[in-house]
Amino acid sequence: MIKDLTQGSPAKLIVFFTFPLLIGNLFQQFYSIVDTFIVGRTIGINALAAVGCTGSLMFLIIGYIMGFTSGTAIITAQRFGAGNMAGVRRSFVVNLVLGAFMAVVLTIIGVVFARPLLSLMQTPPEIFEDAYQFIVIIFYGLATVMLFNVLSNCLRAVGNSQTPLWFLVIASVLNIILVYCFICGLKMGVEGAALATVAAQFISGLLCLLYILKKGSIFQLTKSDWQFNRCELWEHLRMGLPMGFQLSIIAIGAVVLQFALNKLGAIPVAAFTAAQRIDMIAVLPLMSFGVTMATFTAQNYGARKFERIRNGVFQCVMMSVSYSILIGLIFIFYGNYFSEFFITTNPNAVELSHKYLIVNGSMYFILSLLFIFRYSLQGLGKNVIPTLSGVMELVMRIFAALILTHYWGFLGACIANPLAWFGACVPLVVAFIISIKQLTNKTTFPIKAD
Repeated sequence: MIKDLTQGSPAKLIVFFTFPLLIGNLFQQFYSIVDTFIVGRTIGINALAAVGCTGSLMFLIIGYIMGFTSGTAIITAQRFGAGNMAGVRRSFVVNLVLGAFMAVVLTIIGVVFARPLLSLMQTPPEIFEDAYQFIVIIFYGLATVMLFNVLSNCLRAVGNSQTPLWFLVIASVLNIILVYCFICGLKMGVEGAALATVAAQFISGLLCLLYILKKGSIFQLTKSDWQFNRCELWEHLRMGLPMGFQLSIIAIGAVVLQFALNKLGAIPVAAFTAAQRIDMIAVLPLMSFGVTMATFTAQNYGARKFERIRNGVFQCVMMSVSYSILIGLIFIFYGNYFSEFFITTNPNAVELSHKYLIVNGSMYFILSLLFIFRYSLQGLGKNVIPTLSGVMELVMRIFAALILTHYWGFLGACIANPLAWFGACVPLVVAFIISIKQLTNKTTFPIKAD
């Protein structure tokens, strides 16, 4: 299952590495898709809005976990590309230790501040308690999210993108069964949807752990592997903290946008929720291409193959942009049918949801570039510009939330994403071009030998 991305055709390797990531991400999205579908059709539109309005808060914490663990795993990938297997094992240990610490800290923060944050966002009174019950259960289960993300990112760092896929498939099927039983059978309401999600996440993490213990030979640890020092910790934190911070910055913008949406009422919130669920599925290939490029560039950076990085990024851009144009056209002409899948009783909500898909879908090509260049820079160990681009995303989303939504209503909220993508993408493209040019002119190499 281990895959060396420093040898062979870049385009072929990128496609074969991305495909399991994409399928895995699709199944992972079933957590929220199934929740939305069953909640919207069985409990009602207020319950749907309650689950939906917590999305930005979930992303604030879970997005940080995803970014942090992706960042620390880049060190693992760089050492693997350099052929430093002892360093790979020590990096795995540091990932475990930092992940456990962060899980405790983030759980405390999430549970303590869940209710105050919902109040600060002016969550409508008719959905407030359901929203709180849903999000607080998710936050109590953050350790399960951390477990899977730490282990799956370490596996991907050494080129194994297939194994996490199978575990996500199993967990997703379990989630579908549990959410149906808890909501339709036991009548647990939105709490049942949250409990089903946490249980499914725990299973996926547990399966990853069992796999590594039994078959992950490259991660078979000895006593000496646990003897890391402060320099090792800092090397991983130097990558993990900024990447976690980048996604949290983006999430803060989403929280502000949700605040503006909440003032528009339950129907716009429900429409936005349904459209976002569709949107998340549509952009998964773009995101998967980006995640692949983090591993591709990190391994080739460790192997000193800088020209290969340039070629791989160009080929990935061509594939990702082509897909983004196709899916954008589909949403423009047929997006209303996708919206009706989630919303069956309110034509106004369907119309608003389709408007979101038109605005965002037409700009997906910008998002495709953003993902590729952001993750490629991170694979090279560059964090300053990606972090600044995250700040730019935050500024653009806040502008859309506070200004455009005030004057244009729901349309202003729809424009927030494309505006943020454009503002973040420009510095990333420029930074990558400069960075790769500097690397190809270097005669020295910064990766440590051990």
